Amino acid sequence: MAKLNIKTAEECAYDCISLGEVMLRLDPGEGRIRTTRQFKAWEGGGEYNVSRGLRKCFNKRTAIVTAFADNEVGSLIEDFIMQGGVDTRFIKWIPYDGCGRTVRNGLNFTERGFGIRGAKGVSDRGNTAASQLKPGDIDWEYIFGKLGVRWLHTGGIFAALSESAAETVIEAVKIAKKYGTIVSYDLNYRPSLWKSIGGQDKAREVNREIARYVDVMIGNEEDFTACLGLEIEGNDENLKELDLDGYKNMIRSAVKEFPNFKVIATTLRTVKSATINSWGAICYADGEIYEAQHREDLEIMDRVGGGDSFASGLIYGFLEFNEGQIAVEYGAAHGALAMTTPGDTTMATLPEVKKLVGGGGARVDR
Repeated sequence: MAKLNIKTAEECAYDCISLGEVMLRLDPGEGRIRTTRQFKAWEGGGEYNVSRGLRKCFNKRTAIVTAFADNEVGSLIEDFIMQGGVDTRFIKWIPYDGCGRTVRNGLNFTERGFGIRGAKGVSDRGNTAASQLKPGDIDWEYIFGKLGVRWLHTGGIFAALSESAAETVIEAVKIAKKYGTIVSYDLNYRPSLWKSIGGQDKAREVNREIARYVDVMIGNEEDFTACLGLEIEGNDENLKELDLDGYKNMIRSAVKEFPNFKVIATTLRTVKSATINSWGAICYADGEIYEAQHREDLEIMDRVGGGDSFASGLIYGFLEFNEGQIAVEYGAAHGALAMTTPGDTTMATLPEVKKLVGGGGARVDR
């Protein structure tokens, strides 16, 4: 199977653009949401985190397509995005009604967990500006046809926000494919988001339509079964996780159902406690399955965004080397490093990622 047919950097204004919602994350640090008296503010969003990682760690030219209510909270999130180096020119600003009845900005209260106490997230994102994006709001012809984009990343969290958000994703991926832009999609199944708009049946309907236009599909076993309705050979529904052979069967099922998938990637995570996980990843590309170095007892400070950082490292690997083994190693290493710092977004550097890919450890760098 041929490698990804990725446009050159010289013919495009952007290496990667993400489509998704960006929320204000409010973090009680080592405390609990229910008892804290102060929060640290960050920005975060599944799709955005990928472009942010590509810009901040891997120095790629990225932008975010999203929408905000035009008020102080929206400006604060924009300021965070600007600090991360992601281009904000495609943000759609919606007039604020002074109350939030018609439009607002999303909030995400997130505690990290510790030991036997798992991480917990409470999102407050109903009626947000991003969830109201609809086909025709964004000039995709200009973005993909005039400016040029090597890679589009979006995902199932944004698609689940509303019927119009899903339609916006479909519009974007169709036009991206028209102009030869690589499309990646993180299934990121969240039952709570789909619950009020049709549940798992609606998730499958939407995601199976989007999947027809995807080159690089990212997700775990629950994502592939719940969102795409795949039957995985040897999968016991009572098992929370697949073994390696099960993941390989999952990939074979996905490629058979969607032959347009050129790459399939998934993280391999076993949660031993909130602060100790085993961590690895596999990637299907070029007709082969590649496995990254497995880290058995990875110490975690904040697991939120680890999968997004895996995705940004994976995309960097393909943009830079177009090799499945290298890409999955960069993805796994970057995801691991991102979970050693607080917040949704990466604080890792490219030399740190390269060091980990090369087998380096945690000795002091002087």
